[in-house]
Amino acid sequence: METSRAHDPLSREVVIINELGLHARSAAKIAAIAGDAESQVYLSRDGESVDARSIIDMLTLACGKGVRITITVDSGKDAGILSKIVDLVEDGFGE
Repeated sequence: METSRAHDPLSREVVIINELGLHARSAAKIAAIAGDAESQVYLSRDGESVDARSIIDMLTLACGKGVRITITVDSGKDAGILSKIVDLVEDGFGE
């Protein structure tokens, strides 16, 4: 019997720490990871959510250094994807 937990959304809040904020290159890194997810992956800021597979959509959030964002995956099956994106942001996108 499958538990409903695998289908529950998971979220983590992180702060953009790199000097350039969330720019095209860093958004591309997030999109590449999100593309491996089985469910939808979203980035949210101030109540606005966008598809984390779309570089353009993420750039519309205008996330500079110090901005707090929420990363959400629609399924617990993608907890590893969520962790990878959180680690990427917390590492300053490797920049």
